Amino acid sequence: QVQLVESGGGVVQAGGSLRLACGASGRSFSSYAMGWFRQAPGKEREFVAAMRSSATTLTYKDSVEGRFTISIDNVKHTLYLHMNNLKPEDTAVYYCAVSLGGAESLQARSLYHYWGQGTQVTVSS
Repeated sequence: QVQLVESGGGVVQAGGSLRLACGASGRSFSSYAMGWFRQAPGKEREFVAAMRSSATTLTYKDSVEGRFTISIDNVKHTLYLHMNNLKPEDTAVYYCAVSLGGAESLQARSLYHYWGQGTQVTVSS
């Protein structure tokens, strides 16, 4: 079992920055692929960013590339999402997720086996 707890959400003005954190416990964190997804009201949960645990592969949703950065601290077992130049359309509940492996794309929700409870990000215009 893997337990994930997100933090760092909040309310920020457009153009501002936030850093989300996802603490993991229960299993070795360094063996997995990890990602961030988000869900806005009335919309499907969508991919935001993901990486292999070795950090050899990173991928981003087109609309966040260049503004968001995913990173991991394997010593602290914590995944981060650094978000800069935030826009109102980034408003959503953000979830971190961990994969035990699989053939699906890093961007596929079905790849991931464990999910956090989510943290709200609200960007005001």
